[in-house]
Amino acid sequence: MPERYLLVQLADRGDLILTTPALAALREAHPTAHLTLLTSSHSAPLVENTGLVDAVLTFDRDSFNSSKALLRPANLRRILKLRRGGYDTVIFFHHFTLRLGTLKFALIALASGAKRRVGLDNGRGWFLTHRLPDAGFGAKHQAQYWLDLVGLVDADSSPRPAVVVTANPLISPTSPLPNELAPDVGEGFRPSPTAESEDKTGTPTSPKIIIHAGSGGYSTARRWSPESFAAVGDALHAAYNAQIILVGGAGDDGAAVKAAMGSEPLDLIGKTESLAELAGVIQSADLFIGGDSGVSHLAAAVGTPVVAVFGPSNPAAWSPWNPAGTVSIVRSAPECSPCNYVGHGIGLRDGCPARTCMRMVTPEQVITAARAILNSTEIKPGVGAGLRRSSTENTSETRDTHHHHILTLPVDAITYAEWLDTIGVWVRDKERLHHVCTINPEFTMIARKDPNFDHILRRADLCVPDGVGLLLAARYLGFRLPERVTGSDGVPIIAARAAQEGWKLFFLGAAPGVAEQAAAILREQHPALQIAGTYSGSPAPEEEDSLVEMVNASGADILFVAYGAPEQDKWIARNTPRLKVSMAMGVGGAFDFIAGVVPRAPLWMRRAGLEWLFRLYRQPWRFWRMLRLPLFALAVVFSRPQNRQAL
Repeated sequence: MPERYLLVQLADRGDLILTTPALAALREAHPTAHLTLLTSSHSAPLVENTGLVDAVLTFDRDSFNSSKALLRPANLRRILKLRRGGYDTVIFFHHFTLRLGTLKFALIALASGAKRRVGLDNGRGWFLTHRLPDAGFGAKHQAQYWLDLVGLVDADSSPRPAVVVTANPLISPTSPLPNELAPDVGEGFRPSPTAESEDKTGTPTSPKIIIHAGSGGYSTARRWSPESFAAVGDALHAAYNAQIILVGGAGDDGAAVKAAMGSEPLDLIGKTESLAELAGVIQSADLFIGGDSGVSHLAAAVGTPVVAVFGPSNPAAWSPWNPAGTVSIVRSAPECSPCNYVGHGIGLRDGCPARTCMRMVTPEQVITAARAILNSTEIKPGVGAGLRRSSTENTSETRDTHHHHILTLPVDAITYAEWLDTIGVWVRDKERLHHVCTINPEFTMIARKDPNFDHILRRADLCVPDGVGLLLAARYLGFRLPERVTGSDGVPIIAARAAQEGWKLFFLGAAPGVAEQAAAILREQHPALQIAGTYSGSPAPEEEDSLVEMVNASGADILFVAYGAPEQDKWIARNTPRLKVSMAMGVGGAFDFIAGVVPRAPLWMRRAGLEWLFRLYRQPWRFWRMLRLPLFALAVVFSRPQNRQAL
């Protein structure tokens, strides 16, 4: 009696494509086993005629692939019928990210009756018998996670390509396109920059370049603008006499790309009748250009070189997979990207409203990546460009033995004197922007519900302890923060050193006129102080480009942003790749305090850690915000067993 496996992959097409290397490894290791795939009806055609599995069970994607799917009686009945399959082993190709979603998978495991239950464990895999530690999204590529998972059942977990079936393409050397849509385009080739390429008969040919301007319906925030795709298509057509081919469906942006192009592309939007036919079209091309989408995964699977534009999504987890092929990832890589599927959380599925990370990717960057491939420039297989460190990694010079965590967020044990010396190094080297965040108990609790703010705090170069609550929490957890380092006090302290060293400051934010007034007061105190510029503005996305241009044109070394937390830190994070300053920091109400618009607590209250009480007295509406303080204290108390550090 052959062993019976139930393989569960209920996500989208791209996810199933990334699972096929593991399915192939499993089939190779257990050729006589009976493999049943439980997947969505939307994705099922991808495994037809591949020989990867013996049977396919499908669920409707829209009704089942959600955390609340179990609330539908029809779904529950279908799950309970799994017991009829007589399965020995069930393997889950999923991260157990959401609690309700995990319950759904647990019910599938129990309903299957399988004695061996295999999956990733992030602490919620209580129903598994064979566990692979889940280090989070991006710790490994998704395809490698699934290969390692089937390694638990004796399959080979070495990297291997995805498996898809292609049909006869619409484009071929011998078959012209229907309706005379295009000329004979010959076999694929790699033209040199100085010579025309020829096919086997010696006839000059033109490269075929596929453009897919879509991302599926899950997250349209992953889409690059149609105008940018059009600019890339026109440039490559002009440079290589390339045949630009548009593919995709009615819900993609292909029609807008076509309308924006000056040259005439070949329009195959909606004209491929099956995934296999689409795969055949892509396989016949010399280059594929797209974004984070199932079609990009399909392109990598058939071996076509891929240039993919990534923004909010995590390329370390989801980049097109081809261990032996060419995949070039183009990103602007701001500090806040990726913002979805990082660590063990979903994060911002739809990105942020500004979508700065996608807007900062220029056509020139994509054209350069495409030229490198078309000109046969060597690119390391499967590796993209511009990848920023993950949320659990920090490469800052200051992150050493003085770096600690409170409630999983970083806090640096630093003094004002050490901070000023560090700023001096940053300004002198002019290597890149360094983001400094002030962190206090209130911000810590905000970050627990705001994944974007959480990511930014984890990736910042320095998180200074702005709050007596952090100093008390540190003592409780077993380490020491030498002093409270605040943005409100930091601005005048940095200004004093800037006057001595010649650092140029830019004040951005606060109400109209407040930044100018604060700058004037500091200039009066320090006549040598250089204020490169002041402006109120706002964190609105439509103002970003002009504000960044203004700051850069000023020649400032240090940028203070007073938009209030967490918006000020989000604004800085979004614009890290293009701000030409050595340090940027959100300073909240510092300009108001310096300008005298809002009075500060008496010095004795500040030294006693009671400034919050003074602000509550002056602004009673802050009462609801202050409720975060006891919640912070309770969270620290309950976190002590896993967070206590040695003195």
